[in-house]
Amino acid sequence: MDFRLTDDQQMIQAAAREFAQEVIAPTAHEFDKSGEFPAENIRRAGELGFMGVEVPEAYGGSGLDAISFVLMMEEIAAADAAHSTIISVNNSLYCNGILEHGTEAQKQHFVTPVASGRKIGCYGLTEPQSGSDASNMRTRAVKSADGSHYVITGKKSWITSGPVADFMLLFAMTDPAKGAKGVTAFLVEMDSPGVVRGKTEPKLGIRASATCEIEFQEVKVPGDRVLGREGQGFAIAMGILDAGRIGIAAQAVGIARAAYDASVAYAKERKAFGSPIGSFQMIQQKLADMKCRLDAARLLTLRAAWTKVEAKKNGGRNTTEGSVAKLYASETAMFCAHQAVQIHGGMGYSKEMPLERYFRDAKITEIYEGTSEIQRLVIARQETGLR
Repeated sequence: MDFRLTDDQQMIQAAAREFAQEVIAPTAHEFDKSGEFPAENIRRAGELGFMGVEVPEAYGGSGLDAISFVLMMEEIAAADAAHSTIISVNNSLYCNGILEHGTEAQKQHFVTPVASGRKIGCYGLTEPQSGSDASNMRTRAVKSADGSHYVITGKKSWITSGPVADFMLLFAMTDPAKGAKGVTAFLVEMDSPGVVRGKTEPKLGIRASATCEIEFQEVKVPGDRVLGREGQGFAIAMGILDAGRIGIAAQAVGIARAAYDASVAYAKERKAFGSPIGSFQMIQQKLADMKCRLDAARLLTLRAAWTKVEAKKNGGRNTTEGSVAKLYASETAMFCAHQAVQIHGGMGYSKEMPLERYFRDAKITEIYEGTSEIQRLVIARQETGLR
């Protein structure tokens, strides 16, 4: 098995590392403290091609593969998870689905400006009463008598980039009697009359990633803004989440790496009883466990990215690999952040160091785009074929 990266993959990894460490890392603490959306940093990320890594150059992207995407994501997340959340949603949840199912006109209008970083996309699936149970949505889309447009009414919650997004990939019920098969995907311009953005959520972590509830008050959407076919929305959403989970796995690897690197450095510098604490067996055990989990999480994430490339060639899906990577990497991020705080002791609990931010940021990776519990269900059902 050949683990060597291609020249293009090494190039984007190096570019992302330089940008992350020189631009994002120095600003991460202040953005976390203020909760302000890092608009200028995100604009610059777009100029570097990070907002549309897998998007063809014809639509404003970098035209690279899924492995390049996870390499970039790890580097950004190692500097700040909030920035990587914005970038992940733009790439995986928004652009990915439109490229897969959109018309040429939809790609030109809704992907090109987003992949280049000039505009921001978001993904509207979750509702106040339906998170993991995504088919239980109450947002309704009613087709007009002449079929020229739909009228959408309902509410979406926990929308990443919602306060600043220009476009949304929205899921709504067009035929409630059909359940999941009655869901349709729409492309919505966020300045449309009737789109009401709620307050920005005060979150535990990834605080610079703006999140809000969005209400749709009889919003008119042209008929040519349906993504795919009417009733295909739930299948589109689940396919998109396969890709999204790979992005979150890469984000989790980045958080875990940052926590691990900080712990190794601190274990060498910090002395107790006349010796570096890294010479103590209890600390060595923690570092060894962190290292093993980090390497395993990274390899599982790269495998998921590779199987995504292969699945795209064959017209299949890589649901299991994506869920395995997301589950293991997210729990690794939480484990490594926890151990890092413990190794740093009182300093790990202080906001003077980034360890407590890693700890807060790591938790969300076990929750969004499918909780750890849901990932276990997905994996088991894929393996057994049972429901």
